Amino acid sequence: MQKNTNFMTQKSLNKNLHNAKTSKKDEFYTQLSDIERELKHYRTHFKDKVVYCNCDDPRISNFFHYFSYNFEKLGLKKLITTCYKNQNADLFSQNDSERAIYLEYNGDKTGNNVPDPNEIGIKHLKGDGDFRSKETIELLKQADIVVTNPPFSLFREYVAQLVEYDKKFLIIGNVNAVTYKEVFKLIKENKLWLGASIHSGDREFGVPDDYPLNAAGYRIDNQGKKFIRVKGVRWFTNLDYNERHEDLILYKKYTPEEYPKYDNYDAINVDKTKDIPMDFDGVIGVPITFLDKYNPDQFEIIGLANDKREKDDAFIQAEPYYLDEQHKNFVGFVVNGKATYARIVIKNKKI
Repeated sequence: MQKNTNFMTQKSLNKNLHNAKTSKKDEFYTQLSDIERELKHYRTHFKDKVVYCNCDDPRISNFFHYFSYNFEKLGLKKLITTCYKNQNADLFSQNDSERAIYLEYNGDKTGNNVPDPNEIGIKHLKGDGDFRSKETIELLKQADIVVTNPPFSLFREYVAQLVEYDKKFLIIGNVNAVTYKEVFKLIKENKLWLGASIHSGDREFGVPDDYPLNAAGYRIDNQGKKFIRVKGVRWFTNLDYNERHEDLILYKKYTPEEYPKYDNYDAINVDKTKDIPMDFDGVIGVPITFLDKYNPDQFEIIGLANDKREKDDAFIQAEPYYLDEQHKNFVGFVVNGKATYARIVIKNKKI
């Protein structure tokens, strides 16, 4: 049997994010422009709601800035923000305080439509402000919608907490998180999906002063603040928006030559979402970036196949396949003896 000498062993996670995960450098500060571009799709969801940003320095956070300055426009009921071990007014502090603070904002009281300092309630937490702590969970219980950029290395645990407490949310993560069994199961059950504004490319984040800038795509602004560009970023949410229900326009027709079947599973392979055949009524394997265009009214998600060997009902168990001595009994999808990246398995509902 032909061995696959081109099997991709390098993780598809962007190097910057991978380094952040392994070194626990989880502090990536979202730009206000990215927040504004995404939040404009959800304005109707926020009326009379309590918004909680539980992974932010509440005095400098761009999430707090957005919601406090748009409090009346969105019709919010209350805004709460907390951060981990940070009482320093500098956004890029070292998180070395053993106590943290949280802010509550209940809207403009002076009529100037600006969140003045005397309108913002500053309260001290007993602990360090970790989102898993008892007192921050009590704040979470008050919230209707959680909006933040959670720690990359704790993304699974963070999403699990939101689901446990049945919260609406809009959070930032890496696109590869869709392959986590806990996350993909929610996607398959139509309880979580990708946001509206980021479908490709990279995004710039602020990072702490001590962040190691050993990769391409970083800059230092005229105030000495560090920024780094990160690939594969997506918004994750369970807030619906109109664009999610627009059909993906399909234009190609199926041929066996252009769409080979997998060696170890009865489905055809499609390498690019735009190339999904318009007339094929069988099972199709597509890249995980398909979720950028996923319309639940147009497609059914059957499962996910990859090489992580995680067990879950939402995962496709392909026949084990011998690739080479290093990758015996490979369990992901294989085409003509070559392994693919993770594949979402779908069917077109409208054929």
